[in-house]
Amino acid sequence: MPFQKGESGNPAGRPRGARNRTTILLQNLLAADAEAIARKAIDLAKGGDLAALRMCMDRLAPARKTEPVVLDLPPLGTAADTVDAAATIVAAAAAGELTPSEAADLANVIDIYKLEKTHARERRVFFIWKDPGDTPADVEAKRDRLIAEGTARADDEFIHIRWRRPDEE
Repeated sequence: MPFQKGESGNPAGRPRGARNRTTILLQNLLAADAEAIARKAIDLAKGGDLAALRMCMDRLAPARKTEPVVLDLPPLGTAADTVDAAATIVAAAAAGELTPSEAADLANVIDIYKLEKTHARERRVFFIWKDPGDTPADVEAKRDRLIAEGTARADDEFIHIRWRRPDEE
C-alpha cells in the first residue's frame, strides 16, 4: 500500500522536535559549566588562538543571511497604492538595482499588504439575550464580555433580544 502524502511510515515513531537523549545529557553537562567554558574561550581568543577568536566572533557578530534592501517605495495607504509600489519594484529589478529574488520578496510583502486592505473582515451579527431584570449597563457588559473573549469585535452588530416567558405573551 503506498504512503499518503504527509503521512509517516511509522505513526508511533519519534514526534517532531523530540531531541536525542545524548543531546539532552550533553546540554545539561554544558549548562552547568557554560560560564567557565565561555570565559576560557574568550581568554584563548585574547591570547591569539585563531580558532577561539573565530568562534567568539561567530557568536558576537554572526554572518547575515541576506542584506537589507534599500528602495524608496511610495507610501502605502490603500490597496490602490500597491500598484505604484509594484511598478517601482519592477523598475528597480529591470535597472539591476534589485536581484530577481529580492524583487520577488518585496512583491510578496506588497501582495500581503494588498490582501489585508482588500479583504476586510465581514461584519457579523450577535444576539444578546436581554433578561427582564437587565439594565442597559448589564446588556453592555454582555457585549463587552463577548469582545474581551475575542468572540466578537467592536464593529460587529449586536441585536438585543428580550427574553419572554410563555406566560408573558
